[in-house]
Amino acid sequence: MDDCLELGGQRFHSRFILGSGKYSLQLIEAAVQDAGAEIVTLAVRRANTQDKENILDYIPKGVTLLPNTSGARNAEEAVRIARLARAMGCGDFVKIEIMRDSKYLLPDNGETVKATEMLAKEGFIVLPYMYPDLNVARELVSAGAAAVMPLAAPIGSNKGLATKEFIQILIDEIDLPVIVDAGIGAPSQACEAMEMGAAAIMANTALATAGNLPLMAAAFKEAIVAGRKAYLAGLGRVLTRGAEASDPLTGFLHD
Repeated sequence: MDDCLELGGQRFHSRFILGSGKYSLQLIEAAVQDAGAEIVTLAVRRANTQDKENILDYIPKGVTLLPNTSGARNAEEAVRIARLARAMGCGDFVKIEIMRDSKYLLPDNGETVKATEMLAKEGFIVLPYMYPDLNVARELVSAGAAAVMPLAAPIGSNKGLATKEFIQILIDEIDLPVIVDAGIGAPSQACEAMEMGAAAIMANTALATAGNLPLMAAAFKEAIVAGRKAYLAGLGRVLTRGAEASDPLTGFLHD
C-alpha cells in the first residue's frame, strides 16, 4: 500500500522520527539505519559548535533534518533559533520547543502558538511540541502548523501514554498529523499509540537509555509498523461483559 506520512508537501515512508540528543555521535548512523528513519531531530546548539565533531557529519545523507528550538523560553527565542538552523543549511523543517519550566519541562502552549504563526509565515514547516489541549491544537492549525506533537508523558521520563485520552481527542478532532512525542518508553507503547491513529512516533530517551541502542531502534521500527497496520485494518470489537466462543463449532456439545 502507498501509505505515506505527509508533512509540508513531502512524503515519508517511515513513521518513526528519531531523536539524536542523548547518545553519542558514533551511534547516530547505526540508529538511523536500524530505525529506518527518514527524519532525525537535532538540537541547533549541538550543530553550531566549535568542537571538532559536528552532529551534521554523522547523520546519513538523504535524511531530513528536523532542528528543534531546545533552550527557547519564549516565541522570540524560538524564532531566532529556527532562523539560525535555516541559515546553517538545515532546511525548512523546525520543531518548536518552548519551555520555561525547568522542573517538569512542560511546553508553553501560548508561546508555541505565537512562534508557529511567525515561522509558518516565513515558509517554515512547523512541527510544534505541545501539551495535548484541543483548543491549543486548533489554534496551531490556524497558525499554520504542519502537524501537532503532543507529549505522551514528561519528556525523558519513559512513562508511556500518560496523556492517552487527550491524545485520542486530538487524533479524532484535528485535521493534521498527530505525532506522539516525549515520554514513549517502550516499543509496545509506540505500537499502542499507532493503533490509536497517531500519524508517527518521536522517540529519543527510550533508545538512548536502552542496553543496545541500534537493536532498540529496530524494535521501535517494527512496533510502529505493526501499530499502523493494526489501525488501518481496524481493531476487533471489545466485549464489555461475558465471553464468546472463537468458533461456533468449539462450543459445548448438546445432549
